[in-house]
Amino acid sequence: MDTPSRSYVIIIGAGVSGISAAKVLAENGVEDVLILEASDRIGGRMRKEDFRGVPVELGAGWIVGVGGKESNPIWELAHQSGLRTCFSDYSHARYNIYDRSGKIFPRGVAADSYKRAVDSANQGLMIQQVGDLSKSNQPSSTLMTPIDLAIDFFLHDFEMAEAVPISTFTDLGEREFLVADERGYECLLYKMAQGFLFTPDGKILDSRLKLNKVVKEIVQNSRNGVTVTTEDGCIYEANYLIVSVSIGVLQSDLISFRPPLPRWKMEAVNMVDVKVYTKVFLKFPHKFWPCGPNKEFFIYAHERRGYYTFWQHMENAFPGSNILVVTLTNGESMRVEEQTDEETLREAMSVLRDMFGPDIPNATDILVPRWWNNRFQRGSYSNYPVNPNHQVIRNIKAPVGRIFFTGEHTSERFNGYVHGGYLAGIDTGKALLEEMRKGMMHCRKCDPPPPGSPHKCDIQSQLHLSGKLGVQDTIL
Repeated sequence: MDTPSRSYVIIIGAGVSGISAAKVLAENGVEDVLILEASDRIGGRMRKEDFRGVPVELGAGWIVGVGGKESNPIWELAHQSGLRTCFSDYSHARYNIYDRSGKIFPRGVAADSYKRAVDSANQGLMIQQVGDLSKSNQPSSTLMTPIDLAIDFFLHDFEMAEAVPISTFTDLGEREFLVADERGYECLLYKMAQGFLFTPDGKILDSRLKLNKVVKEIVQNSRNGVTVTTEDGCIYEANYLIVSVSIGVLQSDLISFRPPLPRWKMEAVNMVDVKVYTKVFLKFPHKFWPCGPNKEFFIYAHERRGYYTFWQHMENAFPGSNILVVTLTNGESMRVEEQTDEETLREAMSVLRDMFGPDIPNATDILVPRWWNNRFQRGSYSNYPVNPNHQVIRNIKAPVGRIFFTGEHTSERFNGYVHGGYLAGIDTGKALLEEMRKGMMHCRKCDPPPPGSPHKCDIQSQLHLSGKLGVQDTIL
């Protein structure tokens, strides 16, 4: 057997949290870091794909939370990188609701339905606040009409994917910007990586980043720190480990821990919902939908809640692209992931012909992401229950021995968002640096090592931590 590769810190996952944690460590002198990424790319749930010449975002697609009292760090990174974005105005979507005969509901009817949905949401929030979580995130039984179901879906599954009030909107701002850049949203991660990884010609060629390394086992012991084994048989050892996989992966059996993670940790992990969010892209030979002012988003009212409900055309972001996007969530996402793209196309076209008539052209191409069946993701984002026990959140984030945990699911204020993952990685990097400093201070008091063996302090002195623990506030 080959000698295991040893690093001071191993990071599992090269999404936004893993990259931001690695950046914090590197900026503070900890350069002996190894990043193991299961897929063939960095970015995690930020993923761009070329769809007939148009760069579309399969996962995270918006910078959410702009214009408030606090600055969104992802918005700042976007400006520094010259990322092209388009403002998304959802306020008129409620007035572009089609029934199954292709008629748009009158504005007064739509406004009344919207008010009923908001009132119902507020009532539901009050119920949850007094402890009846059994009704959490469920539409009211009074929402029986197709337009009520459509608006309820728009409010809860698309526009407000978690309970109100949402820190992202109350603190960072209510404006949202669609990423429309040929480099993709993920280019922000490459921008971060340039500061500490070898990246010639826009490509990462650094041996400290290893792609296609699927971790299957993590063993922690008091003598050697942490041992990581990948599916291809490679073994890596480290003093410390940062796990930045998604909450869905933590809930799955992809990675086994020895000894098993403590009960308090897994109980907390399993209390978090995993939401699935699917954007189905359809390419057409020409436009047949309205493209004037306030027409970017439109809604389909069906008797089945969430059935191809929320639509967006891409003409504002990519003029002449002739692309429509329909958003599915949760149960509908899982159902569509299990069927063929041809079946999904037939369903989507039937809905579009309800709205725009039988003579519209067939789509020439379809693209269906499958985040739920992706074993390296197992969903799109985390969603905490309303008024969660704060100890649960602390337990999800808390380290277990030398194993630290990060990701958007560890962010109490911003879970579910890119900026939440980014800030969580920074927080975890800082926490690990503090743990290293404590270890160094403790080591100064320990007994001398046996003759010929390296002293713990000798190893840690290589980290050059002195005077570099403070992370620059400007990156926050």
